[in-house]
Amino acid sequence: MPKTARDVPPPLELACLQALWTLQEGNVRAVQEVVALSRPLAYTTIMTVLDRLVRKGKLTRRKVGRAFVYSPQASRDSMRRVALRELVDGFFDGSEAALLEFLRPTAVAAPSTPPPHEEHQIDTVLL
Repeated sequence: MPKTARDVPPPLELACLQALWTLQEGNVRAVQEVVALSRPLAYTTIMTVLDRLVRKGKLTRRKVGRAFVYSPQASRDSMRRVALRELVDGFFDGSEAALLEFLRPTAVAAPSTPPPHEEHQIDTVLL
């Protein structure tokens, strides 16, 4: 996969990739039907996005009859690694340890319990 300015695809390209990861391969109409479950888009929009993904090297296509059938070139896991690397590099100065420290839950203080006389009290100001 060639290195680009940003390897993580934008949301619409990612939606098409996710559809193809589910389908394993499909034509424009099949991808459109899957994407339409969350975001209805025109056939030509999906066709343009798929073509863009082919040019970026994230999909391959082959001619079947009069239509193209698209297949993911990049696996879901490889895209996850790229996205995670971009996150770590951009927000944690490349430090995986800093990401893990951020994700580690902080010491959880025991929730304070209200005094017994306040437990069943109704706030009359709101009534």
